Amino acid sequence: MSVLKEADQQLIRLLADGQFRSGSELGEALGISRAAIWKRVQRLEEFGLALESVKGKGYRLAQPVDLIDPLSLQATLGDRAQLHYQWVTDSTNADALAIEGPVSGPLVFVTECQTAGRGRRGRQWQSPFAANLYFSIRFPVSGGFAALGGLSLAVGVAVAQALQELDPPLPVTLKWPNDLQINGAKVGGVLIELAGEMDGQVDVVIGVGVNGRMTGHQARDIDQAWTDLASELANMPPRTTLAACVLSRLLEMLPHFSQHGFVAFQNDFDRYDAVRGKSVQVQSGDQMILGRAVGVLADGALRVETPDGVREVYGGEVSLRVR
Repeated sequence: MSVLKEADQQLIRLLADGQFRSGSELGEALGISRAAIWKRVQRLEEFGLALESVKGKGYRLAQPVDLIDPLSLQATLGDRAQLHYQWVTDSTNADALAIEGPVSGPLVFVTECQTAGRGRRGRQWQSPFAANLYFSIRFPVSGGFAALGGLSLAVGVAVAQALQELDPPLPVTLKWPNDLQINGAKVGGVLIELAGEMDGQVDVVIGVGVNGRMTGHQARDIDQAWTDLASELANMPPRTTLAACVLSRLLEMLPHFSQHGFVAFQNDFDRYDAVRGKSVQVQSGDQMILGRAVGVLADGALRVETPDGVREVYGGEVSLRVR
């Protein structure tokens, strides 16, 4: 894993406002030479930070950086969850899975940048520094693996509700089984992983990524239509506020899900459902299902109306396309 050293962190803080700073000014603040500053500036580009250098003016970040304030975030979470915050990590889901369990209550893992962020079906989740929201929650659910049907859909509902809390008219929808969309473009995703089952309790890891403010350069490897909240919200909040709002909704939802399952969120999901009534193509393993999506069941399965009758498709290693 790449590591941001203390001097790198100081450099980011000095440049966070997007204003020019001369090499000598930066060198003096960090106690290193101008040549060493240039090397550190080059290093920051590894983390998705675009820097500009202008002779006679010095260096600046191409856009200001809005760092998450972990003390403020933990204060908002209170005793509902324990926060683990890092500037850079491989993957917040991997960090959550690495904790020896079972856990007694929610653990929240938040980072500014993932160097090996994971999406569904083995894809990489683009995670440039301080551009988006990247977090995972490790949470104990009673009832074992059987109780987890529809969890990714319930998570999607909670995140969608949090975004509409910030901007009520925001036209956010959910594409079964894991995507958040705005006007058909992906704005976020959910990745559920299991940390193991002991004595009827399963520790589940919920990974969430939401695009906050991302440049075209940072998103160059994304292979589908995407958008970010800065482009869609009436007023883009600080990332700490965004994280607090989304995490609060999820921490409110999870005990409810643990007790009642997805059925408690089914009606809410129906209101956000982006594919209901549409012609879809679902790839599940080596099986291709073509038909019309006709909603979801109480266990989170997608119902697809085909010429041979209604098929039920479960999440996991599946791919869905609207035709």
